[in-house]
Amino acid sequence: MSVPELNQKWNEVCTKISSYPDVNHSQFNALLTRIQPQAISDGFLLLTTENSFMKTWAEKNFSGVILRALEDIYQMPFNVMIEIDDSGEQVIPPVEVAVSPAPAPSRYQDAEQIPQVTSSDEEHLERFQVPEFISHAPSHQASSDASEKDMDASLMSPDAALCSFTFENFVIGESNRMAYSMAIQVAELPGNTPLNPLFIYGKSGLGKTHLMRAIQNYVNRTRPDLTTIYVDSEELISEYTDAAAQHDREKSSYKNFKTHYEMADVLLVDDIQYLQGKVQTLDIVFQIFNKLVSQGKQIILSADRAPKHIDIEERYRSRFMQGGTVDIQPPEVETKIAIVKSYINEYKTMQGNESLFIPEDVQAYIAENSGSNIRELKGAVTIIIYHMNLSHKETVSISEVSSVLEDHFMGISANNLTIDDIQKQVVDYYKIKLSDLVGSSRAREVVFPRQIAMYLCRQFLDVPYESIGNAFNKDHSTVMHSVGKIENMLLENRNVQEEVEFLKKMIKNL
Repeated sequence: MSVPELNQKWNEVCTKISSYPDVNHSQFNALLTRIQPQAISDGFLLLTTENSFMKTWAEKNFSGVILRALEDIYQMPFNVMIEIDDSGEQVIPPVEVAVSPAPAPSRYQDAEQIPQVTSSDEEHLERFQVPEFISHAPSHQASSDASEKDMDASLMSPDAALCSFTFENFVIGESNRMAYSMAIQVAELPGNTPLNPLFIYGKSGLGKTHLMRAIQNYVNRTRPDLTTIYVDSEELISEYTDAAAQHDREKSSYKNFKTHYEMADVLLVDDIQYLQGKVQTLDIVFQIFNKLVSQGKQIILSADRAPKHIDIEERYRSRFMQGGTVDIQPPEVETKIAIVKSYINEYKTMQGNESLFIPEDVQAYIAENSGSNIRELKGAVTIIIYHMNLSHKETVSISEVSSVLEDHFMGISANNLTIDDIQKQVVDYYKIKLSDLVGSSRAREVVFPRQIAMYLCRQFLDVPYESIGNAFNKDHSTVMHSVGKIENMLLENRNVQEEVEFLKKMIKNL
């Protein structure tokens, strides 16, 4: 195949990928400058990149979506391979590869079920297959996670869900107005304002992550030429630990770890407080931080407390505070009412139910009686909508809402409660084994309790998705999917509502 023909076919694949709404287009565009097609034939595509870091990054983040595009275009099973080419050549001679016949693989299959490549060049090629849209996760875990997410294809993918965090649907009040204003400035002029870094802090559930994702989505939409990277600090620690473990086998592992984040034009690090006590990770983050800032790149950080209350060396603290530092306070009643309205409107839009009506006095009652955590507000609205759907009511009264939300307003958190406690209650209730709950089983009688347990962890505990995922041996996107799925089911399924409420009572009584 000639080089123009090869490039034309690769361009078709790239165009197909660009049409998918659940792809991070800025990251994919960045990848295109670092990867080259070398050969394509029936059922096989060979790509090359210049180093092991880019190879690993491409495999983790885009092998699945490349495979998806190929199968959509050619309607046949494919193998995709990425090799390292450090020769500096743009294109190398095509490699002839014969693919053994096999039925088209389902996306529900494990990676090991993808057809094998048979070729005299096989020892020079590394077969891989990573499920779609799973990043920063070991392949054995990602396969299981992808299957859980595929069990409900109608639910928004994690990437698509993250795109829903925008400035337009962020509810502004006196408690967060300054943080919102600073976030807008940074999003419009990343790296070109005095707000570098921008440090946002406040208690869990007040909207810090929403603002960070809104910045990322705004930049992705308006400046596709820029590369944005968002990472939770626990994920960052995990990646650094992996790099350290690989150092004996691959001396460049530290460099590759840094290179990934130094590619960012906008770097967002969430929950920075988890870096306290992680001296080595902090040091390498500090190096990345200094390099990016010196190049005029934008840094955004968040934490659950002010920088002065994070137990880190003064040199880190002062560097984090050299730009703009702003807090988000618990919302006042007026803001909470606005948040309640936004959730009601969101439900109307998603379900196409314009007839839903919750009176103004009921909305005010929910806002006045809830705590400061926005998740608790959303939970209250969800319960009321479910109650109205179940009883086929066109409206609802304060006395009715008071009765329905009595247990909900008992308090969503419990002292000294742990993820282990919640897992034990779920295991006892559903009569399953703990090893199955935290294992790789994809049986429905295990997957559903696992999703319930993840949802309850998110409701009761102020911990990030990454921490919950670690406790279940899953990645953070699987936890996001599970929480979203249960939230949707609570709106319409009476059995799920009753089971969740019963479990909440059990957990509150611990």
